[in-house]
Amino acid sequence: MAASIVPDTDAQKRRQRWLSLLAKAPAGRLEALWAEVGAVPAYTLLRRPEIGLVMVKGRISGSGAPFCAGEMTVTRAAVRLESGEIGHGYVGGRHPRQAEIVAAIDALGQKPDWRKPLEDKIVAPLAHEAEGRRQLVRARAAATKVDFFTVAREAGT
Repeated sequence: MAASIVPDTDAQKRRQRWLSLLAKAPAGRLEALWAEVGAVPAYTLLRRPEIGLVMVKGRISGSGAPFCAGEMTVTRAAVRLESGEIGHGYVGGRHPRQAEIVAAIDALGQKPDWRKPLEDKIVAPLAHEAEGRRQLVRARAAATKVDFFTVAREAGT
């Protein structure tokens, strides 16, 4: 009887979180943080960064039937560390270097001794900055909010 392979859900969630943050990070900022990491293990490109299109899907009213919203330009890359770990990087737009860095971070993140340094030096700062951007968007949206109940009450007096 073959043993079933049970995925490590914590590792999977961490990897999904990292890849999401890295893919959405500004290319210049990611490059700067990557440079601060210093010497990293050598890797080979399994898939050179290549630019292509993906179909973006949406849902009617956010939860209904899916529909094709259009195409989006993406860049992807894949690397393999000398120790065998394989990393993948997908980023929006035409950013070959960013896709390669994301793939390298993904591969290094699979090595236990690299997780904490990458989290501290790259992922945590990007997460903090992304939250700041989200709060700014929320504040700008809140500034345009109209309370129709108050408007209707004032019009009736």
